Amino acid sequence: MHRVYLSPGMFGFGRLATYDYFAHVERALVKRFSDAGKRLEAHVVDVSPTASIRRRAVRLAELVAKTAEDGEGTIHLLGHSTGGLDARLVASPSARLPTAKENLSWVSRLRSVTTMSTPHYGTPLASFFATVSGQRMLYAVSALTFIGLSLGAPPLAAASALVVAIGRLDRTLGVELRLLDRTTDALLKALEPATSLEVRGYLDAIRRDQGAMIQLTPEAMDLFQAGIEDRPGVDYQCTCAQAPPPTPGTLARSLSGPWRAISSAIFTTLYGITARYDERYPCAAPDSPPEVEAMLTRAFGRIPGARANDGVVPVLSQVWGRVAWAGYADHLDVLGHFPGAAPPPRGLWASVFRGRPKADAPLEEGVVDASAGGSVNPDPSVATRHVDWLRSGAGFNERSFASLMDALAAGMLAAS
Repeated sequence: MHRVYLSPGMFGFGRLATYDYFAHVERALVKRFSDAGKRLEAHVVDVSPTASIRRRAVRLAELVAKTAEDGEGTIHLLGHSTGGLDARLVASPSARLPTAKENLSWVSRLRSVTTMSTPHYGTPLASFFATVSGQRMLYAVSALTFIGLSLGAPPLAAASALVVAIGRLDRTLGVELRLLDRTTDALLKALEPATSLEVRGYLDAIRRDQGAMIQLTPEAMDLFQAGIEDRPGVDYQCTCAQAPPPTPGTLARSLSGPWRAISSAIFTTLYGITARYDERYPCAAPDSPPEVEAMLTRAFGRIPGARANDGVVPVLSQVWGRVAWAGYADHLDVLGHFPGAAPPPRGLWASVFRGRPKADAPLEEGVVDASAGGSVNPDPSVATRHVDWLRSGAGFNERSFASLMDALAAGMLAAS
């Protein structure tokens, strides 16, 4: 019996409304364990994506204690982005967490810690998100992440309004937050009432607690590294993703559609901020083992430069332990959120892109015409498709994802 605990990171969530952020990863790992004749039970940690790493780590520890109280089976931790730091903190023998000792009694059964696109040495993006302008962008991008992944593509009008709100720097914070509130409210009214409450709670949690943004800065992570140590007997593996730098050509290609243009513009902004470099805090280990350098060279043709990143985290900041997989991908691609064969929007969402639908136009299954007094109930099958809202042009696809999952599952099984 194996149990894996999945911890989300920046912009992420566990299960929210009808959408499971880790759906593709969970399904892929369970299948690979099954193919190896092993049973894998997956659990997703419910944490605020921007809360303090220490608070998130406590939630992770308590979930494992609650679900693995039988004292049997092997335990694996997998964290994406900030979630990887949660896992490292929980596993560290030197950690002092504000929780009962029995909530950590399971660590003797821990066999592997997997970190995906994790900012082990910090990210310049966190420094920006800690500013007033950055807080607006963090809130907006988090909203677009959930809405984009769960619906396939956000309604263009709402997405545009959020982007405009990000860009207006001449207003006070209170006015800007009210503008974001109005925009988000307009979007949530289109969703099912129960869904709206859940999503509002998710966004409010980001508003209330952004402790991780301070902690993920390169300066703060320099101290984190000094106080955390690996647990003996536990295998540490990581993934390292790099997105191609945005160019005038990629931006021009994005003009093929209004939503694609907005998505590409947001990615270009995130990439540029993450590419900032400070030689005092370089977001990288002082030295890399030869096997790490060899892995990165095979994946990218050469060791990535200090400014190379996946749109959120510098590539060299993602290295911790053994590099199980490295390749071209953006921050969300590695979770299975890459371009898929999803059909074009129809029904109510199509009206946002192309104008009101004709009176006799059929609506997509699971969608109710809000103009008739109903509400939108997103098609649950959307969660099983590969949906991409952050357009990076990395070329990550089904084959890439399968290779990544093969590597992670192999590492977990070997550690057991």
